[in-house]
Amino acid sequence: MELQGAQEPFDIEIGNIVYSVFPEEKDVYLIFKEGKEYVKIIKDNDTSWLKLNPETELPMFGMDEEVNLIGQQIDQELK
Repeated sequence: MELQGAQEPFDIEIGNIVYSVFPEEKDVYLIFKEGKEYVKIIKDNDTSWLKLNPETELPMFGMDEEVNLIGQQIDQELK
């Protein structure tokens, strides 16, 4: 069964690093950095993104500039 409105994976580039973005649940994305599984992120609000703990998948609060940059690129890509 296919998810309604399921998104296809896509790539984003920040600087000279290519990230592959795999949409999961609403506002949750699995990120691969240079071909390796890197981080899972979730949209917190319009301007903030959070990293998910790899073991518990709970949001890890605290500023992470790279995660925010990835999230902003995802927002741009999906507009």
